[in-house]
Amino acid sequence: MLIPKINVWHLAKDCTMILLGLVLYSVGFCGFILPKGVIMGGLAGVASLIYFQTSIPVAISFYALNIALLAIACRVVGWQFVLKTIFGATFLSVFIGIAQPFFEAYPIALPETFLDCIIGAVLCGTGVGIAFTHNGSTGGTDIVAAMVSKYRQISVGRMILYVDLIIISSSYIMYQDLDRVIYGYVVLVFQSFMTDQVINNNRQAVQFTIFSKKWDEIATAVNRELHRGCTIIDGTGWYTRREVKMLIIFCRKNEALYIYRLIKALDVHAFISQANVNTIYGEGFDEMKVKARRRLDKDHADDAPRTQSPE
Repeated sequence: MLIPKINVWHLAKDCTMILLGLVLYSVGFCGFILPKGVIMGGLAGVASLIYFQTSIPVAISFYALNIALLAIACRVVGWQFVLKTIFGATFLSVFIGIAQPFFEAYPIALPETFLDCIIGAVLCGTGVGIAFTHNGSTGGTDIVAAMVSKYRQISVGRMILYVDLIIISSSYIMYQDLDRVIYGYVVLVFQSFMTDQVINNNRQAVQFTIFSKKWDEIATAVNRELHRGCTIIDGTGWYTRREVKMLIIFCRKNEALYIYRLIKALDVHAFISQANVNTIYGEGFDEMKVKARRRLDKDHADDAPRTQSPE
């Protein structure tokens, strides 16, 4: 019964962190960006355009657009993505619906639009990063990017960037105001930077080396709960002159605490060491990029002996 309890706690923690990320996004968007009339990327930007033209609350149009896109994309992106997006879009719409009238009554925006854009973008980017690192989704342009990347050789991140640029640039057609477009680009840059920082910090890999008499239980639990492989190596403890089993486990940094708790629950006397790993390529981690192979091929070509043609 120990492992199911850990699973429930892990799920509850993920949901709590996703909600925290959505709250941060709502505060950044409704408290700093929307009051300045700046159009940001994503469906939030489209909902802002609708709001400024029709006065329809952002939360209503944001949720309606998400549901419409999900209805189109449900067969393409899969039901797991749909359920995560419904969860994220529903609560984000609720938080925006609460935050928009609240900050209209109690404004916190600064006189400087540029500073508001930076603060709002940092909060939004941090919120999105927290949601993503805990297996959440806010919907929006993620849905469009997932659909297009399914049939075209283009990364999801690049597709999201293209869609966001189109949304921000379209604000110039409506308002003929270049300042709004520039501020929108500022928000996009800072939000993307913060999202990447949060995600990359949590995607950092670590290596565990574990010595335990209950090595088989630990390996089974890690494999079952985290879907991570374990390498078992035979060794000899020179102090005790006894044969021991050594476990080597690679995982993400945000999974390290879960592994510590799992080991403590199974063997409080286990000997554990943890080391940071810069990069891991392979199944369950990062995919080796094609550019890296091309670079190697180029290096080999440069090192190859050259023959001089006769004159």
